[in-house]
Amino acid sequence: MRKLIGLIIITIVLLVVIIPSSIIYLAGPLQPETGVKVQPNPIYLNVLNVKAQQIEVMELEDYLIGVVAAEMPVKFELEALKAQAVAARTYALKRKELAQKEPNPHHPGAEICTDSVHCQAWASPKELKERWGLIQYFAYRKKISRAVQETAGVVITHQGKLIDPVYHSTSNGRTDNAGQVWKFDIPYLVAVESPWDLESTKYRETIGYTLPELAEKISIPLAQLASSTELPFRILEVTDGGRIKKIQVGNQEYTGEDFRRLLSLNSASVTWKREGDKVFFDTLGYGHGVGMSQYGANGMAKDGRDYQQILTYYYTGVQLYRVTS
Repeated sequence: MRKLIGLIIITIVLLVVIIPSSIIYLAGPLQPETGVKVQPNPIYLNVLNVKAQQIEVMELEDYLIGVVAAEMPVKFELEALKAQAVAARTYALKRKELAQKEPNPHHPGAEICTDSVHCQAWASPKELKERWGLIQYFAYRKKISRAVQETAGVVITHQGKLIDPVYHSTSNGRTDNAGQVWKFDIPYLVAVESPWDLESTKYRETIGYTLPELAEKISIPLAQLASSTELPFRILEVTDGGRIKKIQVGNQEYTGEDFRRLLSLNSASVTWKREGDKVFFDTLGYGHGVGMSQYGANGMAKDGRDYQQILTYYYTGVQLYRVTS
């Protein structure tokens, strides 16, 4: 009987004390703002500084200042910057979590890198001073620091796990389902309306190529392009968000994302027209269109929404928690 009681006590200790202490989001759902800011224990990241080509140990909250400054215009509304800070924090901790299970082959000695194509952008204080100027640097850094500090430790979760909080600059007026842009459906990355993006400076762009330039980019003989008034593009599928999902270019088939990279387009929400020996591509939005739209977040903030409302709008069915260790 004593052995049984002892076993029960040990089990209770494991369930109540030891196991929960290893979970990264202990504090439970965020409560409404009370004016009392909770400062989590320091968390450190091994960051590959791509420009310096060296791994640096950075405290998470300090690292986030450089990420938010690099990823979002500093003149955006404070609540939009807060939403970006929380998304960036979640992204970094998700990468840290994954690296502990299996090192990333792109940077095996680091948990995350400063390459925006592979991980998140990051700017050093020196780079920010050069970008903003010395006088504005202190005011702008203070604003971004406030966004980071007032969301200290806050992360985004879905069913008790950190999400992969992808984001992009500007949608075409609607975000997209992850499974229609990439390979897999993700329950919190589904299409939502984003009308605020129409005010973005990056909402619409037109880029033109001469026939020789286009022939080189799509690897089709110039003579073949020049001999026909029809362009060798055939859209096979379109996403719910109005972006190209699959397209045939000559005899090759591409995803919408591969097609926009092939032609250096802002978005896979694209139309085209030929005028003489030039072809013009008109795009709506900037980026892959999945997850949070940064300009949409700013528009929501202007409408009076806070960062929690922004994040739970663009990431469906998520919960916000505060990291404590």
